[in-house]
Amino acid sequence: MINEQNTLTLAFIGGGNMASALSAGLIGKRCAANEVLVVDPNASARQNWQEQGTRVAAHIDEQLSTQRIWIFAVKPQQMKEVVRQCAPYVQKNTLVISVAAGIAAADIANWLAKDGQPHQRVIRCMPNTPAFIGCGATGLMALDAVDAEDKRIAEMMFKTVGEFVWVKDDQAIDAVTALSGSGPAYVFLFLESLIQGAIEQGLSPEQARKLAFATVSGATELAALSPLPLEQLRANVTSEGGTTAAALQVFAQQNFSTIVQQAMQAAKQRAAELANEYS
Repeated sequence: MINEQNTLTLAFIGGGNMASALSAGLIGKRCAANEVLVVDPNASARQNWQEQGTRVAAHIDEQLSTQRIWIFAVKPQQMKEVVRQCAPYVQKNTLVISVAAGIAAADIANWLAKDGQPHQRVIRCMPNTPAFIGCGATGLMALDAVDAEDKRIAEMMFKTVGEFVWVKDDQAIDAVTALSGSGPAYVFLFLESLIQGAIEQGLSPEQARKLAFATVSGATELAALSPLPLEQLRANVTSEGGTTAAALQVFAQQNFSTIVQQAMQAAKQRAAELANEYS
């Protein structure tokens, strides 16, 4: 096995939230801070990283060529320009990982081309914000040229911030985006609605928040640990003619399941549109 302290010389191109989440799981555990280079034009962001002991740069330059793994954590609309700026410094063994929504792996490979040859060691990933507390959910896909060792490195990195799954292609990553990538926002919206509903029924904001958070986290943990299917767990809470049945009837009348599926389809479609807009 390759020594991971030597392997994980990282470059974060973009030092924002997701880079911070990943670094929290990696620095001090899988690599030293001084093995990490962060490229970000924002002076305040660079200062925050520098205080952690990482190397920083305001602009893309030859320092990139010394880093084994590049993690692109910039907005989709910035990706093409930023990746092309990095292309002169890519090495044959550079593993490129992108967290940008909607940008196809093959496009990244082409933008990094040297002498007309795309750089094929590209992995796309879609993490989510619970990665900040080590409870993330990440989808990963790789181009065919990515070997088993590169995949192992990616797995080791994303295992530090939660769960991960491999999927087969860009369309599947778009589906991951619609589920776990955007999913925390759906859960937060549901929590907001539960809390507001409880307040309107007479509970204090503090009581509503405490009970809502515990209910959602507890139900999720029960579902994850129970051998019973979700339908049975739901039925176990639902007595015929009871309170839960009355609530679920309203959800059914409003086509709750259909609304969720339509929302996810909209997210997946938007991810596909981003690929077309910024390719």
